Amino acid sequence: MIKLDIVNAVVSKTNITRNKAEQAVETVFEAMKNALGKGERIELRRFGVFNVKPRKTGIGRNPRTGQQVEIPPGKAVRFKPGKELQALEDGAGKKSAPPSA
Repeated sequence: MIKLDIVNAVVSKTNITRNKAEQAVETVFEAMKNALGKGERIELRRFGVFNVKPRKTGIGRNPRTGQQVEIPPGKAVRFKPGKELQALEDGAGKKSAPPSA
């Protein structure tokens, strides 16, 4: 799914114009980017939680030379799915057991 699919879903569910739907989706994404940029936590009930976690300094290797390279500390965005989203994922990933004889 891409942003255009989200805009199309908003248009079909709300019957607003495509331009207004694009503005609404873009506004939501901008607000999320700004909050994560400030290190804030975003909690969307029944969907999940986005938060920014610090990343430790690490040691990597240059694949060409094999030389060790220090990787500086940074930040990474993490997502933890909510219960409903987790249930969808668990239900789709499970395979039915073969019938016992």
